[in-house]
Amino acid sequence: MKAPLSRRRFLSGSALAAGTAVGAPLLGLAGPAFAKRNPPSRPRVDPEQAKALGLEPVMINANENPLGPSAEALKAIDGIAPSGGRYLGQMQGELVKEMAAQLGVKPDYIVPYAGSTPPLTQTVLAFTSPTASLVTANPTFEAAWRTAGQVKAPVHKVPLRADYSHDVAAMCAADASAGMIYICNPNNPTGSLTPRKDIEYALAHKPKGSILVLDEAYIHLSENAVTGADLVAADKEVVILRTFSKLYGMAGIRLGYAVGRPDLLERLTYFGTNALPVTAMAAGLASLRDPQLVPTRRAANTAIREDVTTWLTQRGYACSPSESNCFMLDVKRPAREFMEAMATYGVFVGRSWEGWPNSSRITVGTAEEMNRFKDAFAKVMAGERGPVPLKLTLLQDERRDGTFMVV
Repeated sequence: MKAPLSRRRFLSGSALAAGTAVGAPLLGLAGPAFAKRNPPSRPRVDPEQAKALGLEPVMINANENPLGPSAEALKAIDGIAPSGGRYLGQMQGELVKEMAAQLGVKPDYIVPYAGSTPPLTQTVLAFTSPTASLVTANPTFEAAWRTAGQVKAPVHKVPLRADYSHDVAAMCAADASAGMIYICNPNNPTGSLTPRKDIEYALAHKPKGSILVLDEAYIHLSENAVTGADLVAADKEVVILRTFSKLYGMAGIRLGYAVGRPDLLERLTYFGTNALPVTAMAAGLASLRDPQLVPTRRAANTAIREDVTTWLTQRGYACSPSESNCFMLDVKRPAREFMEAMATYGVFVGRSWEGWPNSSRITVGTAEEMNRFKDAFAKVMAGERGPVPLKLTLLQDERRDGTFMVV
């Protein structure tokens, strides 16, 4: 019989396992070594420079929610903060039960995490290897393929269809030895949807022994996206990832979860689990129990997104068809130059993706922020430059490490 596992020993082992699986680049590399392995993705103007010139920075580059947590979530955070010296495992159980009830799955089909990137990383580690490849779309959220690269798993990047949906037939046919097929729906960075029939096709035609991973980080922002939670409840080979970082405005608070059969989740948690921040749990519960939060924020995001994309297309600039809080914008020039020019107005837009060098990801901000974006965009496209000097450009790794990416 194995020796009983004490709570302290469990947390210690979990931290070490998580360090190997999730935080290894941070724990194992420091200073120059980390910078050498993870070079800056692009130079950009420091937002503090814009502030110094009286320009409040418009941060529409990281798919964050400028509204932050809801009023009820903030109240819950304030109320629980004095108990921050405790782990509050009972609250974690309450949170899991609420998540399970809303998705129609059993509580043991859910494992909560500090965000949804750690479980994505662990899923890649669990189901890919040098002989079991990862199949993803291109472009899509890159954390999965970067983690696969670290474990030397082959990566097959299948271009999106002309309508920006995942080409599920090509993905299923990419490699008979694939270990994992990753579908982000709505997709990051395009905001585009892959319909339910294609999800069902992928499940039915994926290589034998592989797992289908549905990243539903942005699902709350779409009125048409359909969750795959019922597939999990039916014990299919599906793992779903969700986060509170987007519509719920909790990117800096860190809360997410994985949904799947217990035997599949055990393969993830092999790489480590840990106690959740009590503030995240309290805010998460308050957010889930507010029936108006999702529809109200979704409607507001949709209205602002449709306004700015209509404005852009009327001026001849193509935008990906989005049902999320971001879209890809074809600026008809190197996106890096566009990003730097916009930064001179204190407007910070997102990066380009592999194979899309002339497109920049734009996050949907507030109405006021998007009006600032429009004004700066018109001036940049007219060849003008703003008051923030590029000569003070800083190098910053917006991309971050693949195993620790949060956007």
